[in-house]
Amino acid sequence: MKMSRAPKMGTKMLGSWGKGEISPKKEEKKDKLPEFLKARDYTGALATLEFKRKTSVDPEEEVTTLLWIGYCAFHLGQYQRAFDAYQNLVNHYADKYPNEVLLYQAACLFYLQMYKPCETAMNAYTNAEAKTLENRITKATTDEAVAERRHKDRSASSMLMKSKTSNSSDTEIRAMISKEETDAFKSSRSKESSMRNRLLFHLAHKMDDQEKLMMRHQELSDTQEDQLCLAAIHYLRSHFQEATDIYKRLLLENRDDLALNVFVAMCYYKLDYYDVSLEILAVYLQAHPDSAVAVNLKACNHFRLYNGRAAEAELKVLTDQGHDLNTNDLVRHNMVVFSQGEGALKVLPNLVDFIPEARLNLVIYYLRHNAVNEAFDLLKDLEPSTPQEYILKGVVNASVGQEMGSREHIKTAQQFFQLVGASASECDTIPGRQCMASCFFLLKQFEDVSIYLNSVKAYMYNDDDFNWNHGLCLASNGDFKQAEEALLLVQSEKYKSEYCYVSWLARCYIANGLPRNAWELYTKMDTSNESFNLVQLIANDCYRMGHFLYAAKAFDVLERLDPDPEYWEGKRGAVVGVFQKVVAGKAHSDELREALAMVRNASNPQVEYMVRVIRKWCAENDIKL
Repeated sequence: MKMSRAPKMGTKMLGSWGKGEISPKKEEKKDKLPEFLKARDYTGALATLEFKRKTSVDPEEEVTTLLWIGYCAFHLGQYQRAFDAYQNLVNHYADKYPNEVLLYQAACLFYLQMYKPCETAMNAYTNAEAKTLENRITKATTDEAVAERRHKDRSASSMLMKSKTSNSSDTEIRAMISKEETDAFKSSRSKESSMRNRLLFHLAHKMDDQEKLMMRHQELSDTQEDQLCLAAIHYLRSHFQEATDIYKRLLLENRDDLALNVFVAMCYYKLDYYDVSLEILAVYLQAHPDSAVAVNLKACNHFRLYNGRAAEAELKVLTDQGHDLNTNDLVRHNMVVFSQGEGALKVLPNLVDFIPEARLNLVIYYLRHNAVNEAFDLLKDLEPSTPQEYILKGVVNASVGQEMGSREHIKTAQQFFQLVGASASECDTIPGRQCMASCFFLLKQFEDVSIYLNSVKAYMYNDDDFNWNHGLCLASNGDFKQAEEALLLVQSEKYKSEYCYVSWLARCYIANGLPRNAWELYTKMDTSNESFNLVQLIANDCYRMGHFLYAAKAFDVLERLDPDPEYWEGKRGAVVGVFQKVVAGKAHSDELREALAMVRNASNPQVEYMVRVIRKWCAENDIKL
């Protein structure tokens, strides 16, 4: 998909050969190479070719064999092996190999992500072609050739009309011959020229050279290969709708080209239309059920629609068909994702430079395991170009900023989130709206956060991260009822054990008239600074909301932990508050009995007077303490 169609790599070896080019010898009847190639069994073809190379002594046959080895290795994805085969030709058969070998080398280097050497190889190919054309023109414009051309033109036109060259000078004839030779050469090299332009187009994209990218874009034609190349660039630049339009048009024109269904399905997957992607993909899988690429894409759709277990079940199809999943880097990468990061540190680091998503998924793994610094180091030199990269840069900077108290990192995160959320392509997507919510969250504009989170709430019901953030946002806006509902949707035990979660849930309970639930949260905590902070929160919030019994309990604990006069004053006020509610008939006498038990043993001189007043009222109202 990155180039044109892969078989174009070997067009010269599969089709007719031009004058002066190396042509494979006709195969023996018993030679199985054509069968392997027809069946796309490049492994079998390579084995045959390697055997032939060891037993051959004919230099011309050696050249042909190396060309085929490069072709088969390239189609197997063994780009270094293909490059080595072509380099062998360059090193030992300089006068026998066609110029296209340099172009094939450039293609190998491109797939090896060696973009500077690829550019050098492309220049070498361009120079070699220019040299070939120069030699043809020199040979065609000798004095003898010019004289012969003049004579032929005069003879051919003597009985018909005046010759073009009859009155022309030798210089003019040479210019005419040069133009004809140039046109003929370009015509004979049209396929190679198109492939060269496509490769340079992709190279400009990889090297982020926008000027060359536009120049190469303008040189693309309406051929299927060039349009596939253009669609691939749109896909790589995250312009998925534009890529989809091209692939669908090509599919209408080429119904028998089933591979186009895979490309369309990939675009719909990127556009989050997973059901549509599966429907289109089924057409290709019906014809090629053993395609690792197609099965992998189906598994990815199932992962998005269902879960990792459903995705792994789809990949099992490949195992049942004899595929070794450990030999396919893409499948190995996705298996880590499907299994929620299992084996991530073993698989992903080696794929970071080959699969773009591997770096991003390794960052996610580090974030989930609180390795914020490792995540930051992995992304600090990455210039984001896709929404996913911008989002992850934002998340990592926000995490670092919160951990280090760095306003600079927080501001950077806010800017990344805003770039994604405000972009025309992402503003109406779920990630785009989450980004705007995150931006406003960091700016502490919680009313705006609620607007964006409420717009995607229906799609995120079981997402712990969403429910956490939504709950905190609602609580910050004073909507404690909905905040409690959102926080109780969080399922992660790790999240539920964090003080931030516990304290906000306790505050919601208190605000919603459930102080007992808040107190139970405290009783379940181990003694620590966090438990001390929580009981302080319960004491103050319960007092403020009029839940005086639990305020008294909390201040009683605080006073025993730290004999600060303020805690005694809080407890005294809370006990009086309980008494007041009993007098008003808003609380049961059992609460007053429990509250009095907290102050009876206190050494403060105010206790005796307070107890005496309460007892007197109870006696007058026939209440037994």
